[in-house]
Order: sequence, then structure tokens, then C-alpha cells
Amino acid sequence: MAAGAGALPETAAVHWRPRNDAQRLRRRGALWTLTTVAHVVPFVAAGVVLFLVQPLAVAVSLASFAHAWIIPELYAARGANVVRQRPRVGATAERTALGLLGDLVGHDARAVHARTGLVPERGRLGIWLVGEAGALLVCGRRVHAFCVRVNDPDLPSADRIAHLLLALRADEEGFATVANLSFSGARWRVRRRLPRPLRSAVDAAAALDRL
Repeated sequence: MAAGAGALPETAAVHWRPRNDAQRLRRRGALWTLTTVAHVVPFVAAGVVLFLVQPLAVAVSLASFAHAWIIPELYAARGANVVRQRPRVGATAERTALGLLGDLVGHDARAVHARTGLVPERGRLGIWLVGEAGALLVCGRRVHAFCVRVNDPDLPSADRIAHLLLALRADEEGFATVANLSFSGARWRVRRRLPRPLRSAVDAAAALDRL
């Protein structure tokens, strides 16, 4: 992977990964969908066939359908986990870090962070929702969930978000390359797995993406 002058230094640690861009993300999203379908369809087909062959085996058919539903739900839960809040350090350190984070973002982003703990950021790839251990990338009706962490676990939450936000601004495609893709799929699947305050952040990001 060729790294430009503005590329994140961390991309050197994952040199085997092709650099992510909009086209590659679309392909990865399509592949993720195909993989999910490949897991789900056999259970649906088995449930239908069992019911047709032996209607009395309806309980087994229902169990097969349940597996078909649970598999994508588990994937979506893994995607939602990247933006769940982590344990906090001391209150004083958190307040100081929050002030520094506030200097990096505008009023609207500060308001979203105050409600949800996530910072929205418009990029070339879509609308990002940056948390302290990962980020959601909202692209139309699809969400890509990326897991990435700051190496110092003792930093306050707002400091960890600030580090990720600065990395994202410095090299968005490099950020999407270094981070691990945990989920790619329908926005509604991730949204329903999030706590209620975080759902409003996804809704706000979707509204921004339509502008």
C-alpha cells in the first residue's frame, strides 16, 4: 500500500491492507451482505423444507428461522459495541479533556456529544460518529462500524475521542484502513441495537448525510 505524505503513520503497521476508499468500502459492504446472506439462507431453506416435508416438525422449523434472524442480529450487536461507552477515569480529568475536545468541534457537534457521547464529523466517505473506542460511518442506508482504540487506556474519554478525531481529519482513508471493520449493513439494524440516546446520533448523522 503506497502511503502519501499525509498518510497516518499507523498505516505502516497494516501494510498488507489495501487503502480504503469509497469504492473499496462499497465492495466490502456488498461482500459483508453476501456473507450474511450465505449464513442466513440455509437456515431459512431448511426451515421451509422441514415444514413442507413434515408439518409436525414446526418447532424445528421455527428454531431454524430463529437462527436465520439471530445471525445478522449478532453481527449488528458487534457493530453497535464499537461506540458503547467505556469506564470513566477521574471526574476532574474528564472535565479537562472535555474542554479540549470542545475546542476541536463546533457547537452542533458539542451538543450531540453532550447527549450521546459521540462526535459527528463529515468526511469524504460519509458522516462519521466518533466514539472513544471506535466509529460509525453512515453512508445512506448503510452503516460501517469500525473498531479502533487509542493505545493509552488511562486517557479520559474525551481525550480518546479527540485523538481519533484528529487522526480521522488528518487521513480519513488511512483511518478507515487502520481501523478494524466490525460490521457493515443496514442502518436500522445497528440503530436498534444501540441505547436510546445513541440512536438520536445515528438519526442526526443520517440527516446530515442527506444534505
